[in-house]
Amino acid sequence: MKKHILYFSLLACMAFFGACTTDVELYADYKDIPVIYGLLDASHDTNFVRINRAFSGNNDHPINANEVALIADSCNYPGKLRAYILEYQSTYGNNYAPTNRIIELDTMTIHDKEAGVFYSPDQKVYWTSEPFSINANGIKYKYKLFVHKGNDTITSETGIVGGENFKIVATGLSFAAEESDRTGKIKFTEAENAVFYDMSMAFYYEESINGGPFVDKKVTYMLGTKSKDDLSIEDGSFYMTYGENVLFNQLTDAIGADTVIDPNHPNVVRHIRYVDSNKPMQIFLTAGGDELFNYIQVNSQSGFSQTVPDYTNVSGGFGVFSSRVSLVKNVTISSRTQTDLYGKPWGFVQQ
Repeated sequence: MKKHILYFSLLACMAFFGACTTDVELYADYKDIPVIYGLLDASHDTNFVRINRAFSGNNDHPINANEVALIADSCNYPGKLRAYILEYQSTYGNNYAPTNRIIELDTMTIHDKEAGVFYSPDQKVYWTSEPFSINANGIKYKYKLFVHKGNDTITSETGIVGGENFKIVATGLSFAAEESDRTGKIKFTEAENAVFYDMSMAFYYEESINGGPFVDKKVTYMLGTKSKDDLSIEDGSFYMTYGENVLFNQLTDAIGADTVIDPNHPNVVRHIRYVDSNKPMQIFLTAGGDELFNYIQVNSQSGFSQTVPDYTNVSGGFGVFSSRVSLVKNVTISSRTQTDLYGKPWGFVQQ
């Protein structure tokens, strides 16, 4: 049996985050195969879609994927393919009807991609600044991508994630320096068409060493990724939990022994840095669609080094076309947390 190699141009974000069918003959003599990655976000003013090509080969004509990935002409189709997105809106039940809106995709070159597996620093992407409709007033939206390559048409579709009611409910967080097994909750409402959520938090501060200029610092904590079915519900809202010790544990790891009370280390002064009024923390929440969830779950279990992915929702090619939306909320910290910051040996002083 001939050994075949298939190279896929993965987006950087895929290496972190019903049944689908394709009509692609996987193992044939040398040819190009469309590979598409796009994550629509209705909250962004610009959305991007990667439209590249992959190659299959055999023992007589081997392909070194790592070498091909570094060659722009090998990853990109020449010129510009006809690519556009059609909009649909819900009518009744699970039915959708076209709005007759066509969103054309143009090409542009990104000039600041960091060096890595794929060619850099310039990469060609397809993009649009046309707004995508937000789910509201009981109406949901779905979008279908069309890419025309010669006589072939590659398609994929996704429901838009998010909506006017998607929000983070929490307004403040509480932490404790002393050892504790207590937990806090961060509540949020459901996002339309979302099947998983990812949450993290960040605490901002600034530090000055030996009277020098203050430098912005932060510590972050990941609450993790959970499917909708694995989330707990209280008072009609989803929530994720965090340990009350996490902030001070993160500060201990970041700061170490550099405190103002240790004569063996530089004199360090730290201030809480407020990102908004008296709010020194931010909560980050991302909601993702079913297609993205399936792509990550199925393909990560079999490994990203596989020659052919086990899941794709691109008909006539490979990859994933899905949707996600992200929220950021500035929040306060409790008076107890502030007391522990100022009263414990981390060098924090009130401004």
